[in-house]
Amino acid sequence: MPNRTDDERPAFDHDAVLAELRAVRRAGPVRLRELDLPLLDALAAGSAPRQPRTVEDLLRRAVTGLDAGTLQEAARFSLGLAPGTSDWPAADRRKRAAGLYGVSVERFRRHHELLVLAAVADGIGRLAEQPGEPDGADPAAEHQLLHLPLRGRTVTVHLHTHSVDLLRDVDVVVSPSNVYLALAEAYKNSVSAVLRRAGAVRGPTGDLVEDRISTELRQWLDQYRSFGRPVLASTVAPTGAGALERQGLRRIYHAAVAVPRPGTNDYDVLSADVTRAATRALALLAEEHTAFDPPLRSICFPLLGAGRGGLAPEVSIAAVWAAVEAELSRGAPWEIHLVVRNPARARTVTRHLLAPHTLPVQPTAR
Repeated sequence: MPNRTDDERPAFDHDAVLAELRAVRRAGPVRLRELDLPLLDALAAGSAPRQPRTVEDLLRRAVTGLDAGTLQEAARFSLGLAPGTSDWPAADRRKRAAGLYGVSVERFRRHHELLVLAAVADGIGRLAEQPGEPDGADPAAEHQLLHLPLRGRTVTVHLHTHSVDLLRDVDVVVSPSNVYLALAEAYKNSVSAVLRRAGAVRGPTGDLVEDRISTELRQWLDQYRSFGRPVLASTVAPTGAGALERQGLRRIYHAAVAVPRPGTNDYDVLSADVTRAATRALALLAEEHTAFDPPLRSICFPLLGAGRGGLAPEVSIAAVWAAVEAELSRGAPWEIHLVVRNPARARTVTRHLLAPHTLPVQPTAR
């Protein structure tokens, strides 16, 4: 169906969209086809080029545009968009979302859930107002390919704009950690916490059965007699991916880049340690890749140190890319992925990776 013009696009009615979102929350994504969602259907079908074409696409795009953190995670669980939750009963999804806020299910239902769904409705409204965008790199897209010239050849980098737990079929994910390799508590919103939460094995009602990634990391620390003691910054410890293996993730490399600042809750991160950690992660991939069937070949980096570590996103991507570029320049066969949480950071990454290749070549002094 051809895209509608601005005049033909359906009008956005916040209250009507909110009512339809409540119906989606009750049914979950697996029953979307059974629901009567005239406004959401029209908004998805009438979207501009490069925008959502189905109701589920529309919901995922709206949730991705929310502030990264508890609000975004609660929206994913409430609407069944978190990995593995599309067929969960509504009560179980509500229980998990309430747990993110640390409140009772009833308190969440009467207060927080209304705010979460209203925020999603606002996000859908923003998408409805966006005009069509020209062809080319779209920093708001959830997955885009960046083709970069490198020493006479072209390399392709996959850029993902979503929470790290939504990755699919990437062999290795690098997770930033502190020098004690202590995982963040599962209810928090750092990359480490999200991976720990998504990698945990849970029962049919969402109750924790096994905190698998944490257990394996503790075993690694015990093996090297490092539990309770700091390791050298840039150390990388490998573990399995726990329940994330169902999504095609096979290894998590925990990169120690953050050094706790004594007497505070803050950390210090050196960009040089980020580069060393990324280099070590790539070396570990080379060491491990033939030990698996099929061999490991893809690796994904977040912006190491750009959360609680305090590094500016542009500094973090420059530090990570220094290691990646050196590895690819030597002809390494790895498939490189980058993951960021929001379009603003995607634009930062895109600018850093593409800008050097769009500048005129300067003459070299002889």
